[in-house]
Amino acid sequence: MNHQVLCEDAGAGGYEAFPDVCRCANGDLLCVFYAGYDHIALPSATLPNGARICAVRSGNDGKSWQPAEIIADTPWDDRDPSILCQRDGTLLCNWFTYYGNPQDARPDGGARYKELWLSGSRDHGQTWSEPYRIPNLANACYGCSSPIIELQDGTLLWPIYREYQNPLRCWSAVIRSTDGGMTWTDPAWIDEANDDNDEPALIEFPDGRILCVMRNNAGDSMWWSESTDGGLTWAPSQKIGFSGHAPYLYRTAEGVLLLGHREPNTSLHYSLDDGRTWSENVPLDDCLGAYPSMTALHDGTVLCVYYEEGPGSSIRAQRLRVTRDGVQSIGWD
Repeated sequence: MNHQVLCEDAGAGGYEAFPDVCRCANGDLLCVFYAGYDHIALPSATLPNGARICAVRSGNDGKSWQPAEIIADTPWDDRDPSILCQRDGTLLCNWFTYYGNPQDARPDGGARYKELWLSGSRDHGQTWSEPYRIPNLANACYGCSSPIIELQDGTLLWPIYREYQNPLRCWSAVIRSTDGGMTWTDPAWIDEANDDNDEPALIEFPDGRILCVMRNNAGDSMWWSESTDGGLTWAPSQKIGFSGHAPYLYRTAEGVLLLGHREPNTSLHYSLDDGRTWSENVPLDDCLGAYPSMTALHDGTVLCVYYEEGPGSSIRAQRLRVTRDGVQSIGWD
């Protein structure tokens, strides 16, 4: 298997998951991830604040990684972090929290989404601002699993979703910021008529079109939608034709669009026409975790990070050669 392990244990219980990677303005690679004791790590006697957000750094283009550092550790289960390096070099890490205290639990006793959070860094991730809760969306069952994107005009779009239980219903949306992430609008729903989509991921193409791909919990096919007005309005969602969880979109410099996802296992599809048609599934790893993220390496290959799932879950990475002829995992020199 052509993978390397970025982090096995960040000191919060040995379960690492939900990674996201970006290149900082100083050239370093920074991979953020969830660190806890299980898939959900609510506050406990051994971990009083529940799971936390951690990061590992590479200064040699992914060949090796420094020990994990803590980015955020609120009094709740901090989870599903993603990271954006804006054009001015500012980093934004976004995540959400689960309720973790008995008085906050759902009536059925399970965990529930609590709030969306942000933290920023102006020194390439060496230090981080105090975690900032998005006030206009607090206590309303919102989650997120993909990074904020910066549009060509500087607007920030944050893909989010809202979920209700019993029965499960989910809706994807975007919120927008025009002040660098200080304030955010209320949600613009991607397709309110469709109540079975979550974990949205976004990408803007050179012509300004924005593609959104979303998880479908029924399992038969992910959904997609597009916007031509900067994410203010969205076309009705359609099935993309193959299943997947936690989609991630990345477009290479040569114009190959990669769609990484979980299910089956860790895999991806690619498109040569910006998402109008897709390749067959490309398997990457047998592990079930996925929640992939991708960025370019200096030699033109693509770094893909993901996680294993199960007890002792670690963060893994592969190096991919991507051409218009296909995708190949090539290992590390």
